[in-house]
Amino acid sequence: MSVMERSETRSGGVTGSRTTRLLGVVVLVGIGVLVYLAFVATEPDATQDDAVRLMYIHVPSALVAYFAFTVTALGSAMVLIKRSVWWDLVAGASAEIGTLAAGITLVTGSIWGRPIWNTWWEWGDVRLLTTLVLFMLSLGYQAVRRLEGTAEERAKRSAVVGLLLIANVMIVNRSVEWWNNQTLHQESTIAEAAIEGLRAFTLFFSIVVGLGAYFWMLIHRFRLAWLERQDDRFGLDEAIARRRAEADEHVDDGARDGGWS
Repeated sequence: MSVMERSETRSGGVTGSRTTRLLGVVVLVGIGVLVYLAFVATEPDATQDDAVRLMYIHVPSALVAYFAFTVTALGSAMVLIKRSVWWDLVAGASAEIGTLAAGITLVTGSIWGRPIWNTWWEWGDVRLLTTLVLFMLSLGYQAVRRLEGTAEERAKRSAVVGLLLIANVMIVNRSVEWWNNQTLHQESTIAEAAIEGLRAFTLFFSIVVGLGAYFWMLIHRFRLAWLERQDDRFGLDEAIARRRAEADEHVDDGARDGGWS
């Protein structure tokens, strides 16, 4: 019996783990509860009416994007300092999730702006522009990761771009305070405690659910990236066999490889 066949027999033919399956179920239930709270249980706002409900998608998406790009920047630094393959894969996986979250942030913000600001987009708004720049920079990061070259060359190039993401995150986050005369955005709703009661609970719950979804996606995207790397080195069958063997031993984060081959 081959290594792959033995791994299939032990793991039941799956590459996941009990921890990630449990996390997935918790996130799925959380999303269901959030939908009920955001679109049924909470009341419309006195000034924003039902448009306020987009806050429960817009705010957690923005925070997930900030967090994801921060992880990417941390991973990029570790790539440049330690030449860590593990951190390179984490950085790439986190950046993809951050790009998705930033895109959702822009879309939901645009939808919200139409009834509230009477426009889909305001080019003079510094928060919108800096968020768009962050989104475009993240797309550039994805492109750099796919340029021709060795794995080490691609990792180093993308790490340099990845470090720029954290600087842009800081600019986006503080833009309302730094250029308060060039934005239609209000200051932080959370920091100013502008909401309370069920709305406040729903907002914080949405952030928890968003971060839970981020970690679930990060783990699975990392595993896929690890399989892709193993496929480059050993072939797909062997990579899957290695992943299944790890799952059977309840290894959630994949193997760690400190050097390049």
